[in-house]
Amino acid sequence: MGTHTTRITLTLSRRQAMLAGVLTGTVILLFRSWLEADMARHMLVEFPLLLVAGLATAKALPERTVTLIMRSNQLGLAGFTFVSLTAAYWMIPVALDQALSSGPAAAAKYASFLAAGMLLPVSFQAAPLAMQAFFVGNWVWMTATVGLLYQSTPQQLCVNYLIGTQLSTGEGLVAAAVAIAVLWCVYAVPAYLDMNPNM
Repeated sequence: MGTHTTRITLTLSRRQAMLAGVLTGTVILLFRSWLEADMARHMLVEFPLLLVAGLATAKALPERTVTLIMRSNQLGLAGFTFVSLTAAYWMIPVALDQALSSGPAAAAKYASFLAAGMLLPVSFQAAPLAMQAFFVGNWVWMTATVGLLYQSTPQQLCVNYLIGTQLSTGEGLVAAAVAIAVLWCVYAVPAYLDMNPNM
């Protein structure tokens, strides 16, 4: 009886995750023009939405698929590397311009962020706190640095975005970096203390 109940719970959870992924994807498609008309919305709203869609998709995956991913993602290293490279590439102004002017580039953006979102939960699950700290710290440093560069550079970096939205995007990236750092610390400190009860 207990096993049957567990299976029902897992099925419902996957259905809910699939629904969340579909709804998020629908929002992105419906509001794509509005999201991508502004640099800040493009990077600070659309990118996270794509990650959320990927997260939901990962939750909806069969257990066998998740197990296979985990086997090829020891300590979360492969997944974290992919996520870092994806984030770094799409912060490049030329890449943003390509995503707006080229269909294949836009498809690559969507696919890479969806894959990154799918890899994030299994990577955090597989990685020890030290590996998580390295990944989160690297992402925070990179994002804050790019944000500061966007704010301090007097030239317009993107062909499709004016200097004003470039400045607001820079501010948003720095704020996002700080927020992610704080959120991870809120999770990591109690987890570390649980592993080291004598401290």
